[in-house]
Amino acid sequence: MTAKIYRPAKTAMQSGKAKSNLWVLEFDAEKPRTIDPIMGYTSSGDMYQQIKLSFETSEDAIAYAERNGIEFRLIEPKEATRKRCAYPDNFRFSRTQPWTH
Repeated sequence: MTAKIYRPAKTAMQSGKAKSNLWVLEFDAEKPRTIDPIMGYTSSGDMYQQIKLSFETSEDAIAYAERNGIEFRLIEPKEATRKRCAYPDNFRFSRTQPWTH
């Protein structure tokens, strides 16, 4: 039983960063998903796929995994690099590409 520990990115649907500060422990798939021949639903007999545990810090998640004998991999978050730019910068003379209409 292996798991991954990561911090989820913010959703693309809203500009807020809710729940992006928590760390999540999520189990990897042990069995492949199967398609029900009658209804067409996808299902799996692996119940660990349904479990997502949230932690305040990565250290808490790592301690939980080690305490319960769970193999894990830690995925470090990539911080967004913001480039501050003002609107008048679009019309500067020193711009590399000339501005056109």
